Amino acid sequence: MTVVELRQYTLRPGQRDVLIDLFDRELLEPQEAAGCTVVGQFRDEDDPDRFVWFRSFPDLAARHAALTAFYLEGEAWRKHRDAANATMLDSDNVLLLRPEVDFPVGPRPVEPASRVLVLVGPASLALPGPLASFVTEPAENTFRALPVREGENVRVGVWTFPDLAALRAFERQLPRNDEVQRLRLAPTARSALR
Repeated sequence: MTVVELRQYTLRPGQRDVLIDLFDRELLEPQEAAGCTVVGQFRDEDDPDRFVWFRSFPDLAARHAALTAFYLEGEAWRKHRDAANATMLDSDNVLLLRPEVDFPVGPRPVEPASRVLVLVGPASLALPGPLASFVTEPAENTFRALPVREGENVRVGVWTFPDLAALRAFERQLPRNDEVQRLRLAPTARSALR
């Protein structure tokens, strides 16, 4: 069973593009070489200081091995961590999830940027036809050096759209729910999910 991280970083003002450039140029391939699958990385349309990304692993043991290889043993993180960490105010807003409907697998697309909608809500949240959906992974975080949000039971849905107008049209059909976080995301140039 796949294990997925939904990672939301709060960045220092004006530092999002600095982190994205560093991430896409220096940190993407080394993570994948270590055993991580970087599903997608995004600019938050509603918060200029938020970077959002998804990363997946075959299981919790593979997650631990991949994160150990990248963060503790890898040259890329050792070389670039100070620059990456200098852009961040908070990198601990992380949900550890397991799929109900997993992300499609395939090569990195080259088509134009689209928009992605992510809804995070209570486990009872009904999701109308998502591309992918996830629920909280109840197992213990096996890589304690990277905290995850604990004691929560959520459902996450992910949809893709050709543009922001199509995303907003879909949103207008959804019932209002103050318990649901909505992330309207623009993929970075190297994001696999578009």
